[in-house]
Amino acid sequence: MSDADLVYDVAIVGAGPAGSAAAIAAAAAGARVLLLDRETFPRDKTCGDGIAKQGLDVLAGLGAAGVADGYAPIRSLRLTAPGGAEAARPLPEPAYTIPREVFDARLVRAAVGAGAEPVRHAVRSVVVRRDGVELGDGIAARVVIGADGANSAVRRALGVPRNPSGHLAVALRGYAPAAGTPAEQRIVMTGRRWPAYAWSFPIGDGRRNVGYGELTGAHPLSREHLVERMHDLLGDTDPATVAGLRAHHLPLSTARPAPGHGRVLLAGDALSLINPFTGEGIFYAVLSGALAGAAARHGEHAATAYTRALRRRLGRHLRHTGLIARATASPRVVDAGIRAAARDQRVFDGFVGLGLGDGLLTPRLLASVAAAALRR
Repeated sequence: MSDADLVYDVAIVGAGPAGSAAAIAAAAAGARVLLLDRETFPRDKTCGDGIAKQGLDVLAGLGAAGVADGYAPIRSLRLTAPGGAEAARPLPEPAYTIPREVFDARLVRAAVGAGAEPVRHAVRSVVVRRDGVELGDGIAARVVIGADGANSAVRRALGVPRNPSGHLAVALRGYAPAAGTPAEQRIVMTGRRWPAYAWSFPIGDGRRNVGYGELTGAHPLSREHLVERMHDLLGDTDPATVAGLRAHHLPLSTARPAPGHGRVLLAGDALSLINPFTGEGIFYAVLSGALAGAAARHGEHAATAYTRALRRRLGRHLRHTGLIARATASPRVVDAGIRAAARDQRVFDGFVGLGLGDGLLTPRLLASVAAAALRR
């Protein structure tokens, strides 16, 4: 491979939130960026559509402001524990429900505005050379960022297997009428096949995003099962009026691979950056994408730079969410946590930070949950 072949400094595979954030960050660092995706935008993406303020803050720091324009902030969250306890409180910061068809297209526009070149291309091979990476059809770059989701072709090309059972969830999403439902985000957990929960997130356009997810493992998961559990847990959906039902995989952060290998980096879902506590992935996607895009300037040492940056920014948080994933293997622990959150806004805020951003387990959180468990 000669320098003439390396027209691009960075090629990003996948133009979702992680890929677009990477493109913006790399372009801001002066790189010539190619943004590849097998789809044209706008396109639908199976997701809960929940966008937390923490993710928007990362995007604003990249200069991608206004991506939530036209969508009303949601200021409250209702949590129902497996045992039935409830905590309904104001969110510490407003959240948004923005269909990914809209959100992702806005991020692609921001990436193109920053200087990235969008190309429709399905990557099927990744060949790492001494001075660059080939992606087939004559496409090559000095650094490649795989931001191509849960079924990442870049990850497969690196020989990294998919997450094993117990570290991989399946979720089903649909859109239901919102008339007569409160303007709050709602999560209903269940002890049956725990961990599992249903959600209802109002969009503000007369619809709400509804769905249900659970871990893969001992039980087979069928579409019929996912649909039935969603309706049973939410209790306010009419099967005849729920549209757009689609399922997808959620690779949890409890089984993350190495962030990169030399000139090839992984970001977002391709790196299994899904919060095991909540299933949230947008914040992780835009943050890891931004860090990968910035690290790409290091060329053959990009993986080392990216790994260090991720560890500094998210290492402690990810260790804490891993601890929570193990602790909440018992629904009784979750019940105690929800009861504690119902009693204390600061505890509620702490759990929201852990589940939607980069929050940490604090002595207050641990003591409050322990006290709630003893009280019970």
